[in-house]
Amino acid sequence: MSTLKDRITADMKEAMRAKETVRLEAIRLLRAAIQRREVDERVELDEDEVLAVVQKMIKQGRDSIEQFEKGGRDDLVQKEAATLEVLETYLPEQLDENKLAALIDQALTETGAQSIRDMGKVMGWLKPHVQGRADMGSVSASIKQKLPA
Repeated sequence: MSTLKDRITADMKEAMRAKETVRLEAIRLLRAAIQRREVDERVELDEDEVLAVVQKMIKQGRDSIEQFEKGGRDDLVQKEAATLEVLETYLPEQLDENKLAALIDQALTETGAQSIRDMGKVMGWLKPHVQGRADMGSVSASIKQKLPA
């Protein structure tokens, strides 16, 4: 089975051959971010760490889109959205609302969470179960709705 890094490299070569400039640029940015982290930490990233890099870039892209929209820079919004579209193809299949709600309920039960102060325990339990398959910001908001203050 090939790794996510192998898939990214293969996709880059394919984008080069097909002359897909937007896709190629997004993949090159991703590869550069992965390599930068490997060099900085002097390690070879495993699947989860590569996925974390992808997620971080997606989060930064969404933040950038928000800023560009406030600044009225539609050209940059479109460019960033195109990059995000490419990056999101490297995320695992996303959890649907029902599965996510069931996992949150299970986390609340298993951690014995009583109030918002137990948020860290719940998030700690959930993170390995939903990593890359759901937006942690919305997961956090859902948990806050279910826990009393």
